[in-house]
Amino acid sequence: MTPSPTAPARRPSARPVRVQRHDPAQRPMLVTWEATRACALACRHCRAEAVPLRSPFELGLDEAKALMDEAAAFGKPAVIFIITGGDCFERPDLAELAAYGTELGLHVALSPSGTDKLTKEALAELQEVGVNVISLSVDGATAATHDSFRGLERTFDRTIAGWEAARELGMKVQINSVVARHNAHELPDIAALVREHGAMTWSGFLLVPTGRGVDLGALDADEVEDVLGAFYDMGEAVPVRTTEGHHFRRVCFQRQVLADRGVPEEEMMRIMGYGPLYRQLRERITELGLDSGPRRRRPPITVSSGSGFVFVSHTGEVTPSGFLEKSAGNVRDSSLTEIYRRSEVFTGVRDPGLLKGRCGACEYKAVCGGSRARAYNTTGDLHAEDASCNYRPGSFPFPDEVAALMSGVGGGSGAGGHEGLKVGEAVHAGHAGH
Repeated sequence: MTPSPTAPARRPSARPVRVQRHDPAQRPMLVTWEATRACALACRHCRAEAVPLRSPFELGLDEAKALMDEAAAFGKPAVIFIITGGDCFERPDLAELAAYGTELGLHVALSPSGTDKLTKEALAELQEVGVNVISLSVDGATAATHDSFRGLERTFDRTIAGWEAARELGMKVQINSVVARHNAHELPDIAALVREHGAMTWSGFLLVPTGRGVDLGALDADEVEDVLGAFYDMGEAVPVRTTEGHHFRRVCFQRQVLADRGVPEEEMMRIMGYGPLYRQLRERITELGLDSGPRRRRPPITVSSGSGFVFVSHTGEVTPSGFLEKSAGNVRDSSLTEIYRRSEVFTGVRDPGLLKGRCGACEYKAVCGGSRARAYNTTGDLHAEDASCNYRPGSFPFPDEVAALMSGVGGGSGAGGHEGLKVGEAVHAGHAGH
């Protein structure tokens, strides 16, 4: 790679990060329901450890409708209700449930698997009852990489066909990509697919050690930083965001400060501590023309586990996310509203004052806070530092500029520059099983 003498000119966003319009302690923006763990795939990372057949202990039709009633009870504006899995198409009552949710006023979105059930006819049926947003997974730039990861041949082809069918129907599509050692080098080429086929959002999921993904091959903290830097670089060519990569928000603050100061590229890389993986990805990004584009960078929003987001399992267990397997109660015997607002699990993950280690000392903790799922799954402590972040608190050389930008978004406290999450941006956090 031949670096440019100065950082490329960028159109700065109004702010690097958006905060939630409504108090996340009182209501979530997203409720994700794992409708079933049944799925025809055998994905190497699956949080749900999906199985071929449905469980007799799943929430039944009436229980699922009661859950939707609970979600609607959070009030207006209605929450975004994401139906995931396993494969939500394994539920024969899916269309009835989607219709019921939209009749309640919920914004219903789906997160299906790339199986032979993902057809244009099935999507059209769901669109007729009010579903206009889906998310699909693309975990490699080629069929060989993706199908190996998903455990079934032709999954890549089915996913691309489903993607094209949804776009033809006028549905909004989000593409999700697990980021791990097997495919990190393909990320720019996956982004090129996103640019080619069109998507409202591309979300990179930084692997959380849970389910089948425990031994998959997560990147180390230095490599994660390189990947986040590459995501930032591609943000004007494709609509990028991350899942369980909350420190991308920190990167957005830092990179905007450096761009506003006109810091040369090599100096930017030195300050950010980027390594060989970043340089490799940056070279491919440049080759593909993904380092610039006509779109305005879309700042990430401060939705995190238990703070704007709640997950309900196929058996009704309520957790802050699908990757944080610490139950705060069950909708079969407790109110979803009460669990979200008052359980110690949820109030705890929402309190940055409880954070420990580097997360607790970090100047970005109010807008980041680290992945509570990754911290809990690796240490057993909800409030431990996120080991996937290599940032040393206080080490960024332009703290005054960062502080000014932080104040512009209310420092994540709920004051200033608020913006709500659009329905079409929501399904990234709901893509829990696949």
